[in-house]
Amino acid sequence: MRKFIIAVSTLVFACTGSGPSNEKSTKVEDLLSKMTLEEKVGQLNFLIGDGFNTGPTLMTRESNNFDVLVKEGKITGLFNVYGAKYTARLQKIAVEQSRLKIPLLFGADVIHGFKTVAPIPLAEAASWDLAEIERSAQVAAEESSAVGINWTFAPMVDVCRDPRWGRVLEGAGEDPFLASRIAEARVRGFQGKSLADARTIAACVKHFAAYGAPLAGRDYTEVDMSERQLREVYLPPYEAAIKQGAATVMNAFNDFNGIPATANKFLLQQVLRKEWKFNGVVVSDWQSIGELIPHGIAADSAQAAQLAMDASVDVDMMANVYASQLIRLIQAGSIKQSQLDDAVRRVLQLKFDLGLFDDPYRYSNEEREKKEMRTDAQVNSALSMAKKSIVLLKNENELLPFSKDESTLAVIGPLANAPAEMNGSWSFFGEPQHAVSILDGIRKKVSPKTSVLFAEGCNLYDDATDKFAQAKAIAQRASKLIVVLGESAVMNGEGASRSSIGLPGVQLDLLKALAETKKPLVVVLVSGRPLTLEWVDQHMPAILETWTLGSEAGNAVAEVLFGDYNPSGKLPITFPRNEGQIPIYYSHKHGGRPYEGDYQDPLNVRIYKSKYRDVRNEPLYPFGYGLSYTKFEYSNLIIDKEKMSTDESVEVSVTVKNVGKVAGEEVVQWYIRDWVGSVTRPVKELKGFEKILLQPGESKTVKLNITSEVLSFYRADMSWGVEPGKFSVMVGTNSANVLAKDFVLN
Repeated sequence: MRKFIIAVSTLVFACTGSGPSNEKSTKVEDLLSKMTLEEKVGQLNFLIGDGFNTGPTLMTRESNNFDVLVKEGKITGLFNVYGAKYTARLQKIAVEQSRLKIPLLFGADVIHGFKTVAPIPLAEAASWDLAEIERSAQVAAEESSAVGINWTFAPMVDVCRDPRWGRVLEGAGEDPFLASRIAEARVRGFQGKSLADARTIAACVKHFAAYGAPLAGRDYTEVDMSERQLREVYLPPYEAAIKQGAATVMNAFNDFNGIPATANKFLLQQVLRKEWKFNGVVVSDWQSIGELIPHGIAADSAQAAQLAMDASVDVDMMANVYASQLIRLIQAGSIKQSQLDDAVRRVLQLKFDLGLFDDPYRYSNEEREKKEMRTDAQVNSALSMAKKSIVLLKNENELLPFSKDESTLAVIGPLANAPAEMNGSWSFFGEPQHAVSILDGIRKKVSPKTSVLFAEGCNLYDDATDKFAQAKAIAQRASKLIVVLGESAVMNGEGASRSSIGLPGVQLDLLKALAETKKPLVVVLVSGRPLTLEWVDQHMPAILETWTLGSEAGNAVAEVLFGDYNPSGKLPITFPRNEGQIPIYYSHKHGGRPYEGDYQDPLNVRIYKSKYRDVRNEPLYPFGYGLSYTKFEYSNLIIDKEKMSTDESVEVSVTVKNVGKVAGEEVVQWYIRDWVGSVTRPVKELKGFEKILLQPGESKTVKLNITSEVLSFYRADMSWGVEPGKFSVMVGTNSANVLAKDFVLN
């Protein structure tokens, strides 16, 4: 009977975010004292390499010749370059030909895997398996650290409650508690126990802050919220990652309270530096310092540089603003020398922590590059992560799993035989030849006697229906249909917001045409966000949300389709019925006029309650939802006391039993409700979870320990603490299906 860990982990590793050791600090100060003004500014200049870009570029020189800049100490490192031989060559110039021998940082967008591509982060969040998520980040660190990369721009920990936003795929969904635990796991995976370990890399928590709440779900635009909402919902995952020891932080593109994050002293100075005691490196997002000008807060590059420096942004990524403006600003007295020194000090400390001064070539290991890329263990990790990320949304009459001995299966859809799309939008380093398509996974899994037919059905990027006929023809020949629909990689991700999040193009029309065959049909969804699926849910017997699963996508989907793995994923984000419900999330407020009736009841149509006239309030699939090939029964919810004082705790237990015929994993979810407070409180908040494996007929007792800290919140005066009153503790298989008990805090 394991107990849940409720409080945010306070374990802090000895890395940049927690402050330097005395020995390293002395070395940093000694080096800092020898640097010229130009060399100091160079340590804050971070440029794109000659591999590929992830944003617009203002650079006019040839980007593939950095030798002179490195030799003159004018750059601190490069972005998105890799290769043991190439990075070692540049490192050699830095430590043998530059005046002060300062090694380079090599950063990259290692978002969900390197050569071994893992599922997108939103998919990993659906596993609710923290150990598996940590291992996935560890594999990414193992591979990328062998080719020269020592800094990753992950994890993204932005909470998102609007799935129109394309970058929802890069985070952990809508809930701050779940997102915080996943943020900690990913930092542990990337950084290990020590940054000095050559198989670990520095993590970068992004995007600070509230980037996941853009107006209308449109990327890069404004964010408008109260400080209360910021602190209650959006800041906790960042803080959790910082407390876990994340070495660096990236500022966001958006504004907050009218001030862009790049220049926001409240976010970067007050919250990050003062309240959280973060002393690590803050890096700008791509050209975000220069973007203070189009934001309308800076008149020119000089003012942009001053605003960013005053806000405590240490490294300028790709805007070239610090390189062109800092020296004259310091000479004019607009920026203090101490400000520049503090920023350089933090950058040098990061390089010391990474062990680059001890061995600048530690991350450029050609032997490791050959032997430790896509190993069996790494590929198996990706497969395990992918299987656990799949969510079974519907399984009417237990249609799934299919038999491997079906006579004829038809696999249809534009994403069925699209291996490159399986890698997702943040897989710059992954190679499409390694990705397993869903079609190939199915063909490898079924019996040799099974005939697998394939038709594309339609295209991804147009509304042509000329391929429908072939799809219907092979469907008529098959005993069962597997229809693979959804989004291509470029339909989600950065800059890929969608105003309509239904199935793109004519995919729904294709599905309706195939439904006319009356054949047993399972819909396999590939996506980077929740989709609106009301017609699909009403008319299709079985639905699998497989997200974008990476290199092992096809193998993972096949294992679930044919019962080799019992799906255990749970939604980390709510699926709306339609876009009009957005934003929609489980931890909403109760309101003064809550409505729980039938929205179509003609007698109630004029009742003045919080409702829609044309759709239910409830989502299509709630947060925490996910089915299994077995069934779990919750019973015997026991609370050890009905009253507690602030210095006591309440222990709650529940019995979970597998009442089905096959073994399965269940995510036991604990929620709390505070009924009366000095400010309005959500109808429920996730406070604990545990994933358990149960054999048929097996039961387990799972416990939750509730302390005053668990019940604390930002009170009316914005102080953090607890208030006496009635509370409910709820437990269940998802946020909408729970058992409940009440207790009182005195």
